[in-house]
Amino acid sequence: MKKHIMKLGFLLVLVFALAACSGEDETSSAGADSSSDEENFELKFGMVAGTAQNEYKAAEVLADYVDKESDGQLTINIYADSQLGDDRAMLEQVREDSLDITLAETGRFGIWVPRAELMGLPYIVDDFDHLKRAVYETDYGKELHEELETDHNWMVAATAYNGTRQTTSNRAIESLSDMEGLKLRVPEADTLLDYAKFTGASPTPMAFTEVYMALQTNSVDGQENPLSTIDAQKFYEVQDYLALTNHVVNDANYVVSKKTWDTLPEDLQTILQDGIDKAAEEHTKLFEEEEASLISKFEEEGVTVTEPDLEEFRNAVSEAYPKYLEDIEGDGEDYLQQIEDAR
Repeated sequence: MKKHIMKLGFLLVLVFALAACSGEDETSSAGADSSSDEENFELKFGMVAGTAQNEYKAAEVLADYVDKESDGQLTINIYADSQLGDDRAMLEQVREDSLDITLAETGRFGIWVPRAELMGLPYIVDDFDHLKRAVYETDYGKELHEELETDHNWMVAATAYNGTRQTTSNRAIESLSDMEGLKLRVPEADTLLDYAKFTGASPTPMAFTEVYMALQTNSVDGQENPLSTIDAQKFYEVQDYLALTNHVVNDANYVVSKKTWDTLPEDLQTILQDGIDKAAEEHTKLFEEEEASLISKFEEEGVTVTEPDLEEFRNAVSEAYPKYLEDIEGDGEDYLQQIEDAR
Protein backbone atom coordinates (compact mmCIF):
# COMPACT_ATOMS: atom_id res chain seq x y z
CA MET A 1 0.00 0.00 0.00
CA LYS A 2 2.82 2.39 0.88
CA LYS A 3 4.49 1.61 -2.44
CA HIS A 4 1.31 2.59 -4.27
CA ILE A 5 1.03 5.84 -2.32
CA MET A 6 4.69 6.68 -2.95
CA LYS A 7 4.30 5.87 -6.64
CA LEU A 8 1.19 8.05 -6.87
CA GLY A 9 3.00 10.89 -5.08
CA PHE A 10 5.93 10.63 -7.49
CA LEU A 11 3.57 10.76 -10.45
CA LEU A 12 1.83 13.88 -9.07
CA VAL A 13 5.17 15.62 -8.54
CA LEU A 14 6.19 14.69 -12.07
CA VAL A 15 2.93 16.03 -13.51
CA PHE A 16 3.29 19.33 -11.64
CA ALA A 17 6.92 19.64 -12.72
CA LEU A 18 6.02 19.04 -16.35
CA ALA A 19 3.20 21.55 -16.08
CA ALA A 20 5.54 24.14 -14.61
CA CYS A 21 8.06 23.56 -17.39
CA SER A 22 5.31 23.84 -19.94
CA GLY A 23 4.18 27.12 -18.35
CA GLU A 24 7.72 28.45 -18.49
CA ASP A 25 8.00 27.48 -22.14
CA GLU A 26 4.71 29.16 -22.90
CA THR A 27 5.82 32.29 -21.04
CA SER A 28 9.14 32.28 -22.87
CA SER A 29 7.38 31.70 -26.18
CA ALA A 30 4.93 34.51 -25.48
CA GLY A 31 7.81 36.83 -24.67
CA ALA A 32 9.53 35.92 -27.92
CA ASP A 33 6.34 36.44 -29.89
CA SER A 34 5.83 39.83 -28.19
CA SER A 35 9.35 40.85 -29.15
CA SER A 36 9.00 39.68 -32.74
CA ASP A 37 5.68 41.50 -33.05
CA GLU A 38 7.31 44.85 -32.23
CA GLU A 39 6.73 46.93 -35.35
CA ASN A 40 9.57 48.80 -37.00
CA PHE A 41 9.04 52.12 -38.78
CA GLU A 42 11.10 53.48 -41.68
CA LEU A 43 10.47 57.12 -42.60
CA LYS A 44 11.48 59.09 -45.70
CA PHE A 45 12.87 62.63 -45.32
CA GLY A 46 13.14 64.57 -48.58
CA MET A 47 14.95 67.88 -49.10
CA VAL A 48 16.27 70.17 -51.82
CA ALA A 49 19.62 70.73 -50.08
CA GLY A 50 22.67 68.68 -51.00
CA THR A 51 24.73 66.45 -48.73
CA ALA A 52 27.34 69.16 -48.07
CA GLN A 53 24.77 71.70 -46.84
CA ASN A 54 23.64 72.57 -43.34
CA GLU A 55 20.14 71.19 -43.83
CA TYR A 56 21.52 67.73 -44.55
CA LYS A 57 23.91 67.85 -41.59
CA ALA A 58 20.98 68.70 -39.31
CA ALA A 59 18.89 65.88 -40.79
CA GLU A 60 21.72 63.46 -39.99
CA VAL A 61 21.47 64.54 -36.34
CA LEU A 62 17.78 63.59 -36.44
CA ALA A 63 18.37 60.25 -38.15
CA ASP A 64 21.19 59.25 -35.77
CA TYR A 65 19.20 60.27 -32.70
CA VAL A 66 15.99 58.36 -33.49
CA ASP A 67 17.88 55.25 -34.55
CA LYS A 68 19.85 55.19 -31.29
CA GLU A 69 17.01 56.11 -28.94
CA SER A 70 14.57 53.63 -30.50
CA ASP A 71 17.14 50.80 -30.72
CA GLY A 72 16.58 50.69 -34.44
CA GLN A 73 12.80 50.49 -34.23
CA LEU A 74 12.51 53.93 -35.91
CA THR A 75 14.81 54.81 -38.81
CA ILE A 76 14.91 57.79 -41.18
CA ASN A 77 16.25 57.67 -44.72
CA ILE A 78 17.32 61.05 -46.12
CA TYR A 79 16.74 61.91 -49.79
CA ALA A 80 18.85 64.98 -50.58
CA ASP A 81 19.66 66.95 -53.75
CA SER A 82 16.01 67.24 -54.86
CA GLN A 83 15.87 63.50 -55.56
CA LEU A 84 12.13 63.61 -54.87
CA GLY A 85 11.47 66.95 -56.59
CA ASP A 86 11.48 70.59 -55.53
CA ASP A 87 10.10 71.88 -52.24
CA ARG A 88 6.59 72.30 -53.65
CA ALA A 89 6.53 68.77 -55.03
CA MET A 90 7.70 67.34 -51.71
CA LEU A 91 5.06 69.27 -49.77
CA GLU A 92 2.47 67.73 -52.09
CA GLN A 93 3.96 64.29 -51.38
CA VAL A 94 3.71 64.85 -47.63
CA ARG A 95 0.12 66.03 -48.06
CA GLU A 96 -0.64 62.80 -49.95
CA ASP A 97 1.22 60.80 -47.28
CA SER A 98 3.72 59.38 -49.78
CA LEU A 99 6.57 61.25 -48.02
CA ASP A 100 6.97 61.45 -44.26
CA ILE A 101 9.12 64.56 -43.61
CA THR A 102 10.34 67.56 -45.58
CA LEU A 103 11.53 71.14 -45.08
CA ALA A 104 9.59 74.24 -46.11
CA GLU A 105 9.59 77.98 -45.46
CA THR A 106 6.46 79.33 -43.81
CA GLY A 107 5.87 81.67 -46.74
CA ARG A 108 5.88 78.69 -49.14
CA PHE A 109 2.59 77.48 -47.65
CA GLY A 110 1.04 80.61 -49.15
CA ILE A 111 0.39 78.69 -52.37
CA TRP A 112 -2.31 76.80 -50.51
CA VAL A 113 -3.07 79.10 -47.55
CA PRO A 114 -2.65 82.72 -48.71
CA ARG A 115 -2.10 84.28 -45.29
CA ALA A 116 1.06 82.18 -44.84
CA GLU A 117 2.70 84.26 -47.58
CA LEU A 118 2.79 87.22 -45.21
CA MET A 119 5.78 85.60 -43.48
CA GLY A 120 7.77 85.81 -46.72
CA LEU A 121 7.28 89.55 -47.19
CA PRO A 122 10.45 91.66 -47.10
CA TYR A 123 10.99 93.30 -43.70
CA ILE A 124 7.90 91.66 -42.19
CA VAL A 125 10.16 90.39 -39.39
CA ASP A 126 13.39 91.76 -37.94
CA ASP A 127 15.19 88.50 -37.18
CA PHE A 128 14.66 84.83 -36.42
CA ASP A 129 13.54 85.44 -32.83
CA HIS A 130 10.86 87.80 -34.10
CA LEU A 131 9.81 85.21 -36.69
CA LYS A 132 9.46 82.49 -34.06
CA ARG A 133 7.32 84.70 -31.87
CA ALA A 134 5.11 85.55 -34.85
CA VAL A 135 4.45 81.92 -35.78
CA TYR A 136 4.34 80.33 -32.32
CA GLU A 137 2.95 82.96 -29.94
CA THR A 138 0.31 84.85 -31.98
CA ASP A 139 -3.20 83.70 -32.86
CA TYR A 140 -2.20 84.23 -36.48
CA GLY A 141 0.62 81.69 -36.23
CA LYS A 142 -1.20 79.17 -34.04
CA GLU A 143 -4.27 79.13 -36.28
CA LEU A 144 -2.08 78.85 -39.37
CA HIS A 145 -0.30 75.78 -38.00
CA GLU A 146 -3.63 74.25 -37.02
CA GLU A 147 -5.04 74.73 -40.53
CA LEU A 148 -1.92 73.30 -42.15
CA GLU A 149 -2.25 70.19 -40.00
CA THR A 150 -6.02 69.73 -40.19
CA ASP A 151 -6.63 70.58 -43.84
CA HIS A 152 -3.34 69.63 -45.48
CA ASN A 153 -1.75 66.88 -43.36
CA TRP A 154 1.27 69.15 -42.65
CA MET A 155 2.35 69.03 -39.02
CA VAL A 156 4.95 71.72 -38.29
CA ALA A 157 7.10 69.90 -35.73
CA ALA A 158 9.83 72.57 -35.38
CA THR A 159 11.16 75.70 -37.06
CA ALA A 160 14.85 76.38 -37.73
CA TYR A 161 16.79 79.40 -38.95
CA ASN A 162 17.82 79.14 -42.59
CA GLY A 163 19.73 82.35 -43.23
CA THR A 164 18.88 85.97 -44.03
CA ARG A 165 18.83 87.32 -47.58
CA GLN A 166 21.36 90.03 -48.42
CA THR A 167 22.18 92.00 -51.57
CA THR A 168 25.41 91.93 -53.59
CA SER A 169 26.16 94.41 -56.37
CA ASN A 170 28.78 95.96 -58.62
CA ARG A 171 28.36 99.33 -56.90
CA ALA A 172 28.07 100.35 -53.26
CA ILE A 173 24.62 100.36 -51.64
CA GLU A 174 24.80 102.71 -48.69
CA SER A 175 21.24 104.07 -48.79
CA LEU A 176 17.92 103.39 -50.50
CA SER A 177 18.76 105.84 -53.30
CA ASP A 178 21.66 103.59 -54.37
CA MET A 179 19.12 100.94 -55.39
CA GLU A 180 17.66 103.19 -58.08
CA GLY A 181 17.91 101.53 -61.50
CA LEU A 182 20.01 98.61 -60.23
CA LYS A 183 19.40 95.57 -62.44
CA LEU A 184 18.80 93.08 -59.65
CA ARG A 185 18.45 89.38 -60.33
CA VAL A 186 15.63 87.89 -58.24
CA PRO A 187 13.76 84.56 -58.40
CA GLU A 188 10.27 84.35 -59.89
CA ALA A 189 8.69 85.02 -56.50
CA ASP A 190 6.29 87.92 -56.00
CA THR A 191 7.71 88.92 -52.63
CA LEU A 192 11.27 89.19 -53.96
CA LEU A 193 10.19 90.84 -57.20
CA ASP A 194 8.51 93.44 -54.99
CA TYR A 195 11.66 93.86 -52.90
CA ALA A 196 13.48 94.96 -56.04
CA LYS A 197 10.63 97.01 -57.45
CA PHE A 198 9.71 98.97 -54.32
CA THR A 199 13.30 99.78 -53.43
CA GLY A 200 13.76 101.35 -56.86
CA ALA A 201 15.75 98.56 -58.50
CA SER A 202 14.90 96.92 -61.80
CA PRO A 203 13.79 93.33 -61.02
CA THR A 204 15.41 90.87 -63.41
CA PRO A 205 14.25 87.26 -63.01
CA MET A 206 16.46 84.51 -64.40
CA ALA A 207 17.36 80.89 -63.73
CA PHE A 208 19.62 80.39 -60.75
CA THR A 209 22.17 78.51 -62.86
CA GLU A 210 22.65 81.61 -65.04
CA VAL A 211 23.33 84.09 -62.25
CA TYR A 212 27.13 83.78 -61.94
CA MET A 213 27.71 84.40 -65.65
CA ALA A 214 25.20 87.26 -65.69
CA LEU A 215 27.04 88.95 -62.81
CA GLN A 216 30.40 88.33 -64.42
CA THR A 217 29.34 89.92 -67.73
CA ASN A 218 27.36 92.74 -66.04
CA SER A 219 24.14 91.54 -67.67
CA VAL A 220 22.76 92.24 -64.21
CA ASP A 221 24.21 94.54 -61.56
CA GLY A 222 23.46 92.46 -58.50
CA GLN A 223 21.57 89.62 -56.86
CA GLU A 224 20.14 88.75 -53.46
CA ASN A 225 20.54 85.56 -51.44
CA PRO A 226 21.58 84.34 -47.98
CA LEU A 227 25.30 84.58 -47.20
CA SER A 228 25.66 80.79 -47.36
CA THR A 229 24.41 80.80 -50.96
CA ILE A 230 26.63 83.74 -51.91
CA ASP A 231 29.55 81.70 -50.58
CA ALA A 232 28.56 78.36 -52.12
CA GLN A 233 27.99 79.92 -55.55
CA LYS A 234 31.12 82.10 -55.27
CA PHE A 235 29.20 85.25 -56.19
CA TYR A 236 31.80 87.17 -54.19
CA GLU A 237 34.23 86.47 -57.06
CA VAL A 238 32.16 88.59 -59.46
CA GLN A 239 30.67 91.20 -57.09
CA ASP A 240 32.59 93.96 -55.35
CA TYR A 241 29.94 94.98 -52.81
CA LEU A 242 27.75 93.32 -50.23
CA ALA A 243 24.95 95.31 -48.58
CA LEU A 244 23.48 93.88 -45.38
CA THR A 245 19.90 94.59 -46.41
CA ASN A 246 18.44 91.80 -44.22
CA HIS A 247 15.29 91.94 -46.32
CA VAL A 248 13.95 88.40 -45.80
CA VAL A 249 14.59 86.10 -42.85
CA ASN A 250 14.39 82.51 -44.10
CA ASP A 251 13.03 79.79 -41.88
CA ALA A 252 12.94 76.04 -42.42
CA ASN A 253 9.97 74.17 -40.98
CA TYR A 254 10.33 70.48 -40.25
CA VAL A 255 7.06 69.31 -41.78
CA VAL A 256 5.82 65.84 -40.81
CA SER A 257 2.89 63.97 -42.34
CA LYS A 258 0.19 63.97 -39.65
CA LYS A 259 -0.95 60.56 -40.88
CA THR A 260 2.57 59.22 -40.42
CA TRP A 261 2.71 60.77 -36.95
CA ASP A 262 -0.56 59.13 -35.96
CA THR A 263 0.69 55.67 -36.97
CA LEU A 264 3.61 55.87 -34.54
CA PRO A 265 3.31 54.56 -30.98
CA GLU A 266 3.48 57.27 -28.34
CA ASP A 267 7.03 56.42 -27.29
CA LEU A 268 8.27 56.75 -30.88
CA GLN A 269 6.37 60.01 -31.31
CA THR A 270 8.30 61.36 -28.34
CA ILE A 271 11.61 60.15 -29.77
CA LEU A 272 10.82 61.64 -33.19
CA GLN A 273 9.81 65.00 -31.71
CA ASP A 274 12.92 65.13 -29.51
CA GLY A 275 15.05 64.27 -32.53
CA ILE A 276 13.46 66.98 -34.66
CA ASP A 277 13.98 69.52 -31.87
CA LYS A 278 17.66 68.61 -31.72
CA ALA A 279 17.96 68.78 -35.52
CA ALA A 280 16.31 72.22 -35.64
CA GLU A 281 18.65 73.45 -32.92
CA GLU A 282 21.69 72.19 -34.86
CA HIS A 283 20.24 73.60 -38.10
CA THR A 284 19.97 77.07 -36.54
CA LYS A 285 23.41 76.86 -34.93
CA LEU A 286 25.11 75.90 -38.22
CA PHE A 287 23.58 78.82 -40.12
CA GLU A 288 24.31 81.34 -37.37
CA GLU A 289 27.94 80.23 -37.03
CA GLU A 290 28.40 80.23 -40.79
CA GLU A 291 26.99 83.72 -41.21
CA ALA A 292 29.18 85.05 -38.42
CA SER A 293 32.31 83.93 -40.26
CA LEU A 294 31.34 84.64 -43.86
CA ILE A 295 31.31 88.43 -43.67
CA SER A 296 34.97 88.36 -42.65
CA LYS A 297 35.71 85.88 -45.41
CA PHE A 298 34.11 88.11 -48.04
CA GLU A 299 36.02 91.14 -46.78
CA GLU A 300 39.25 89.15 -47.03
CA GLU A 301 38.27 88.35 -50.63
CA GLY A 302 38.12 92.07 -51.35
CA VAL A 303 34.36 92.64 -51.02
CA THR A 304 33.27 95.94 -49.45
CA VAL A 305 30.49 95.40 -46.90
CA THR A 306 27.98 98.18 -46.23
CA GLU A 307 25.16 98.52 -43.70
CA PRO A 308 22.48 100.85 -45.12
CA ASP A 309 19.69 102.36 -43.00
CA LEU A 310 17.06 99.62 -43.13
CA GLU A 311 14.20 101.79 -41.92
CA GLU A 312 13.96 103.55 -45.28
CA PHE A 313 14.08 100.16 -47.04
CA ARG A 314 11.32 98.86 -44.76
CA ASN A 315 9.12 101.90 -45.34
CA ALA A 316 9.53 101.64 -49.10
CA VAL A 317 8.71 97.93 -49.30
CA SER A 318 5.73 98.19 -46.93
CA GLU A 319 3.90 99.91 -49.80
CA ALA A 320 3.63 96.46 -51.39
CA TYR A 321 1.89 94.84 -48.41
CA PRO A 322 -1.75 95.79 -49.17
CA LYS A 323 -1.93 93.73 -52.36
CA TYR A 324 -1.06 90.59 -50.41
CA LEU A 325 -4.13 91.07 -48.24
CA GLU A 326 -6.57 90.81 -51.15
CA ASP A 327 -6.63 87.00 -51.28
CA ILE A 328 -6.59 86.49 -47.52
CA GLU A 329 -9.74 85.34 -45.81
CA GLY A 330 -10.31 87.14 -42.55
CA ASP A 331 -8.73 90.36 -41.35
CA GLY A 332 -5.41 90.63 -43.11
CA GLU A 333 -4.64 93.94 -41.45
CA ASP A 334 -5.07 92.25 -38.08
CA TYR A 335 -2.61 89.51 -39.09
CA LEU A 336 -0.06 92.13 -40.07
CA GLN A 337 -0.57 93.90 -36.77
CA GLN A 338 -0.10 90.68 -34.80
CA ILE A 339 3.20 90.08 -36.59
CA GLU A 340 4.22 93.69 -35.94
CA ASP A 341 3.30 93.40 -32.24
CA ALA A 342 5.52 90.33 -31.94
CA ARG A 343 8.63 92.46 -32.60
